[in-house]
Amino acid sequence: MVLRHGVYLPPFGELADPRVLVDLAAEAEAAGFDGVFLWDHVARPREPGLPVGDAWIGLAAIAAATQRVVLGPRVTPLSRRRPQDVARESVALDLLSAGRLVLGVGLGSDATGEFARLGEVTAPRDRAKLLDEALTVLTALWSGEVVDHPGPAFPVDNLQFLPRPLQRPRIPIWVAAQSVRQAPLRRAARYDGLCPEATPAELAAMLAIVAEHRGGDLTDYDVAIAAPTDDERAAYERAGATWWLTQLPPGITRDAALARLRRGPN
Repeated sequence: MVLRHGVYLPPFGELADPRVLVDLAAEAEAAGFDGVFLWDHVARPREPGLPVGDAWIGLAAIAAATQRVVLGPRVTPLSRRRPQDVARESVALDLLSAGRLVLGVGLGSDATGEFARLGEVTAPRDRAKLLDEALTVLTALWSGEVVDHPGPAFPVDNLQFLPRPLQRPRIPIWVAAQSVRQAPLRRAARYDGLCPEATPAELAAMLAIVAEHRGGDLTDYDVAIAAPTDDERAAYERAGATWWLTQLPPGITRDAALARLRRGPN
């Protein structure tokens, strides 16, 4: 599979302005990048005074201003979201982008304090349960069929959500994982891609487990690596990466980001 190239933008500081994100996404598309992905945070408590942009509004602006690039959040912590809201927003983005949305999901991290400071669930095991249930509800709502789901966290009582996404069988879902632990990789194997935080050797081991859960077949399965430099790109590609995302640093200025994007995916 040919390695595709994207850019991973932190919507903080000057990049919190969706108009700036539009400029950057248009530049990335013109420079030959295949995708534009955003961090999804609502606060950065340990960085007081830092402007934080809404990833979903930013993605909508990007979808309307581009024609070709794949786009999406990497990743949305579903434990802090209601799946019915994500269903509505993601379908709207899929329609607006003419089927270019990828939904990156995961547990998220409370390393910056945003979960605890906003009263969100913080225990990883509890967030994992919420993530799995939210994915069940979300994909059911995308189906366009009548949904009955008893809960416990996200009950749905005999509801049908229309319209359906443009993409079939569904909007692709990429799942975050950080180790060879079985539960996150079983989750990733059920969906369409992996967003790993791993060395090349660790990635190869993770994909061996994912492949086992998928009956040995990784055909059309995406693996999106985000990194600030290209030093290990070839090693990650050999390990199974299908996407290489150039990760721009938090706090980067608009002008510095534009200068980097104009160099293209290299």
